[in-house]
Amino acid sequence: MNGAEWLVKALEAEGVDTLFGYPGGCIMPFYDALLGSTMKHVLVRHEQAAALAANGYARHSGRVGVCVATSGPGASNLVTGIADALLDSVPMVCITGQVPTHLMGTDAFQELDVFGMTLPIVKHSYLPRSVDELPAVLHEAFHLARSGRPGPVLIDLPKDVQLAKADHLPAPAPLISPPVVNAVPVGLVEALALIARSKKPVVYGGGGIAIADATKAFRRFIAATKMPTVLTLRGLGALPFDHPQFLGMLGMHGSRAANLAVQESDLLIVVGARFDDRATGKLAEFAPHAKVIHLDADLGEINKLRRADVSVHGRIDNSLNALCAAISRCDEWRALCADRVRKHAARYDAPGTDIYAPALLKRLSELAPDAIVACDVGQHQMWVAQHWGFKDPTHHLSSAGLGTMGFGLPAAIGAQLSNPGATVVCVSGDGSIQMNIQELATVARERLPIKIVLLDNQALGMVRQWQELFFQERYSAVDLSDNPDFGLIAQAYRIPAMRLDSRADQEATLAEFLAIDGPAFLHVAIDQKANVWPLVPPNKSNTEMLDAPAQAEAVAHDESKEFVHALPT
Repeated sequence: MNGAEWLVKALEAEGVDTLFGYPGGCIMPFYDALLGSTMKHVLVRHEQAAALAANGYARHSGRVGVCVATSGPGASNLVTGIADALLDSVPMVCITGQVPTHLMGTDAFQELDVFGMTLPIVKHSYLPRSVDELPAVLHEAFHLARSGRPGPVLIDLPKDVQLAKADHLPAPAPLISPPVVNAVPVGLVEALALIARSKKPVVYGGGGIAIADATKAFRRFIAATKMPTVLTLRGLGALPFDHPQFLGMLGMHGSRAANLAVQESDLLIVVGARFDDRATGKLAEFAPHAKVIHLDADLGEINKLRRADVSVHGRIDNSLNALCAAISRCDEWRALCADRVRKHAARYDAPGTDIYAPALLKRLSELAPDAIVACDVGQHQMWVAQHWGFKDPTHHLSSAGLGTMGFGLPAAIGAQLSNPGATVVCVSGDGSIQMNIQELATVARERLPIKIVLLDNQALGMVRQWQELFFQERYSAVDLSDNPDFGLIAQAYRIPAMRLDSRADQEATLAEFLAIDGPAFLHVAIDQKANVWPLVPPNKSNTEMLDAPAQAEAVAHDESKEFVHALPT
């Protein structure tokens, strides 16, 4: 047995059943050892897609995602997916080949300092120089990836270490992690007192709820206290979309009911959220009258951007279970918030006969209520967040922290392979889809029944919207009017394709599309001038939401210089 063969057995022992990768020279011993393995290797068509597919696998399943690439350009192509995992706290182990140890530092063929290059975007890195280091490295890598605040870990593996004799190494076995002590977090007495005194409390939930597997505890807490609740982009689904206490997503493209409630609150109970700038707007004016109770497993997030009046550090589920005893007397406030939800509910009766994207996505959500949705980045991402009826946070896969165009299709592949029987929908835009369109080959080869919905406005929509609103309609490098026929591209990969242009055909087309056995591609033409509303301009309070072009035009002409530094991703 050599080092690569031992590593394959060790991955199997850790419970890895699927890994995503692309072979090359310095990782070839590992690929040779994969022959006959019980693990399924998914050959992607670009290494970035390997990292993003492992990312999607981990986001939906909660298990550690694994991706593999060779040295040099193979490893550097993983970087965006690794960074995405770090910013959204996704557990991953990334294995890269490296030149033999005696060639390291000589500028050998396909040599890069991957260890140094990835230091800022991983929880930890390993560069084993001896086969004897492999057992400790592998155990620690998986433990670190999944423990505490999850994240990516890199193992950069020299070729000679893979080829070294490993018969003397201990038989691979999973590391037995020590039991987690369910200590009672400090601050609970003070938190209960603050809740009892508050008249306008709001619960502000984020992605940490699902990461901590605390969704059930969160729902019990809301059921017990009946406090109005807002969620971040990553938190969507922690409460079902139709829950009576759910006010909507907060922030830049959040609902008016959610943003107004936060801004008027006298107490914010922050659960697994980090006061992200896209959620808070102008931080100095965010929830100006509210005291803050902050629950988080990561001590580094507490007091980082907004000082907490009470900090509750520790396992979120334990903290929430203890806070179920809270007494909240906010009937009038709850009624006011519920009335605003009704008053400011989205309308879907847009004039005209063209496809109205929010209405399309809402209807698709109704037809596939249990679907896992993987989004790319742009206007369509925000429309999905606003109008899809999520009931489970693990069913919404969206690149929040990094905003990675090209995320959607590989993430959908990972999610589908982690849950083969599920309905998986990828919602993309004509800009994003071309970032990783080659992964249609992976979908076709694996016969993954992913339903791909492409919203095509022949523009980089979100950038175009900002140029319209904040740069006096000076459109620069956003025109995609020379797009290819995406349906023909899908068909070239042997994926059935359909096109939707008219609202009159929407119902029948969606039903036919979802009924296709296996993968399917739906090309939807939408208006290039359609914008995402509401919108909080950058460096503005969340009370300053724009709802209509007239408001946006006034801001653009009066204050455009203020926005130049805050271009969208």
